[in-house]
Amino acid sequence: MVKPGKPVKDIRLRKGMTVKELMDAYGEGCGFSAKKLADASEIFGDMLKAKGCVKFLSFPACINATGTRGVIVKMIREGMCDVIITTCGTVDHDLARTVKDYYHGRFDADDAELYEKGINRLGNVFVPNESYGIALERLVQPILADLWKAGMRRPSTSELLREFGKRTEDPNSILRAAYDMNVPIYIPGITDGAFGSQLWMFWQEHRELAIDLMKDEQELMDIVFTAKKTGALIVGGGISKHHVIWWNQFRDGLDYAVYITTAPEHDGSLSGARMREAVSWGKVQLKAKYVTVEGDASVLLPMIVAANLR
Repeated sequence: MVKPGKPVKDIRLRKGMTVKELMDAYGEGCGFSAKKLADASEIFGDMLKAKGCVKFLSFPACINATGTRGVIVKMIREGMCDVIITTCGTVDHDLARTVKDYYHGRFDADDAELYEKGINRLGNVFVPNESYGIALERLVQPILADLWKAGMRRPSTSELLREFGKRTEDPNSILRAAYDMNVPIYIPGITDGAFGSQLWMFWQEHRELAIDLMKDEQELMDIVFTAKKTGALIVGGGISKHHVIWWNQFRDGLDYAVYITTAPEHDGSLSGARMREAVSWGKVQLKAKYVTVEGDASVLLPMIVAANLR
């Protein structure tokens, strides 16, 4: 039987209001996406406080070309995540930005003109060639050579990225923060990006190099099977989202899940699938606390994280 909830209350803004106070005001009775965002913040907070809960964080590469990268670094350093699953492009942007800047641009820029000038457009962020592919090659190849000399032949993605984090001095780097805080990073699609291409280039003259994805999967199995509870903050869809919910189905699903997406549901895509759909697959538990928030993660993720900082 459907029953009305609490009365809807007006937001009372005031000078000096904190993000946490604004989020509380959203939750006091606001409707639409504001209420969903407040629910997401509350569920994330419950996940952080739950004893024995392994906290997964997944996200696509694109947001790391923006200042949202700093939010992820903050999450790592504040102990807000225990496991990261992401895409190869995250490594691309994270490493490239340790040595070169990206720049503000425009969504409506002339892409043909940008191509002629050697500038790649990522939404309204401009990434010059010298800030991306060229910078990565100069950075990655010497590190791979050092690791080869040290005897590395069949690393998992988590082992490989830990070594890169160890050799990255920039405290603003995701890889460095993960190394410092002992948070493993898994990339099931490691060859799908510039970093993956650098691995392929190195492999041309070092054919014994192989990325052991099965070792990653074994580690994820151990994490999931030994967890008392699991929760996930999932940004965007694709392989990073699916790898989180796929592994958690083997323990009858996540206990907590917050999903941020801009994708529509009607096309049947994984990115568009709401958290409630994952219940039918056993990837989210029947009694789990979960919510899907529709919107831009570069706006929503900082608010969820800021509201839960202690």
